[in-house]
Amino acid sequence: MTILFVVKEHSKDNILSLMCPDSQEDSRSEESSSAKNFYATDKVALLIGNMNYLHHTPLCAPICDVHELTNLLRQMDFKVVSLLDLNWQEMQNAVAEFLMLLDKGVYGLLYFAGHGYENYGNSFMVPIDAPASYTSDHCLCVQSILSRMQEKQTGLNVFLLDMCRQRNLNDDVIVHPGPLRVTANIVFGYATCVDAEAYEVKREDTSNGIFISFLKQRVCENEKVTVMLDRVGEDMGRCAITRGRQALELRSNLSERRSLTDPIQTSDGSASQSARNHQWAVAHDLPKSQCLHFDCGVQVQLGFAAEFSNVMVIYTRILVQPEEIVSCSAQLTDFAEDVDVDLKKSNQDCLIEAGSLGLIEEELPSPDVPSLYTRICNLQRLKKELTFTVCLHYTYSNMDEEIQERLPVLVGKPLVSKLNLHERRPTRSFSMNISLDSLGFSECSSFAFAEGPALSGSMSNASSFPEETSRADSPAKLRSDNVPEETDCPEFCHTTELLVSSKSLPHTQVNETSYRFSDMCNFHSL
Repeated sequence: MTILFVVKEHSKDNILSLMCPDSQEDSRSEESSSAKNFYATDKVALLIGNMNYLHHTPLCAPICDVHELTNLLRQMDFKVVSLLDLNWQEMQNAVAEFLMLLDKGVYGLLYFAGHGYENYGNSFMVPIDAPASYTSDHCLCVQSILSRMQEKQTGLNVFLLDMCRQRNLNDDVIVHPGPLRVTANIVFGYATCVDAEAYEVKREDTSNGIFISFLKQRVCENEKVTVMLDRVGEDMGRCAITRGRQALELRSNLSERRSLTDPIQTSDGSASQSARNHQWAVAHDLPKSQCLHFDCGVQVQLGFAAEFSNVMVIYTRILVQPEEIVSCSAQLTDFAEDVDVDLKKSNQDCLIEAGSLGLIEEELPSPDVPSLYTRICNLQRLKKELTFTVCLHYTYSNMDEEIQERLPVLVGKPLVSKLNLHERRPTRSFSMNISLDSLGFSECSSFAFAEGPALSGSMSNASSFPEETSRADSPAKLRSDNVPEETDCPEFCHTTELLVSSKSLPHTQVNETSYRFSDMCNFHSL
């Protein structure tokens, strides 16, 4: 029911005071309220970068984008979970774990870089195992995640979507993510506009995508989130290579001057804070460094460093070498079949040769000490404890023949592998799929997010999608009233074919006018 009040012969101020009694007081204290200090009870971010798609164009920039944003958010005291190359099941479970870190007053941030699309106001993130003609059943709906975040009474909900927003012509379903609450704390930052593509420029080196190239210069500013993103959009608008092709779009209902730099305030000994700290720590627990003693007298240090929450670098270096041994090296071998390691890039003298592009130097031993590096990827798919062998190759001064000694090593389940994101879990339904060509109402299948204890068994990359769901018969109704409209923001993509948009410009050259789209032979669109 709508009630209309008619007020006669009152001034504008009187009408305003009748409709909103606190408005006059608010206006008088506007200056003081603008200086109000806001705070979060905690700050949590989930960053997902999908690059190596099984049935779609591979991307280049997400690895650098996720790494760059991870470091910046950590500077602002965010608990960051950074994950690369997730399939459908893993993305579902990663979101469920992310939601467990949220609580009343917590700032939640979700960043996604990869393939995506937008249908009828809903944004969909595409997992790496999505089939060639994917639909919403194979993807994750961002608005559904927002609905779940609101249940946690979060203080701020920020979505940074670095993906295309074109229509998916293969998808004839309207997804109804459920009613959203009227909470004035939602911010959507899109790398591209509605029905537009996002781009990445294919280059020999790996560098940030366009969106992150500009965002990283502003994200740590002590400004309201929307003000910060507005400035990012203005910066992008001045770039010759993106002007007229890709523009950041901002959609927000944020009513308070909340910033990503706001401090964290929580009661000492808070049970919820302790639980969040523990939950986050579980997913970022590295094996302890070990000193291995070989029969020949050589001592080898075995160390570990996290590049992402699901990517770990193992290094070996010689601590003690007897004088009679003229040369020796410690190499890793005998990894299990389910361990994702590129043997051609293992046991390398430098991180770049090992395939690592984003490791923080402080987390590694001094570069003056020779080390061998091996990179372990996709730890979320590790089903058993990580085991391998350290093989010591050495030569005595009075012998030409090389000798080998081997020691087995067991390091448990490092980093995010403890969460068993590969396993199928009980699901909770909270969205509705509505067929466009349907004529009546009926119960419909839901887009479900995993939650609860893990069940036995796991799913492979190629078979991680849910079973085909029944789609509800319903008139073509659009999303519920409270869903915030998403604005356009271009994002970058990268492919191996010619004339398509791509996703990475060198940091120092992104603003140079010498770059033109016509000059980029490897410019691909998502």
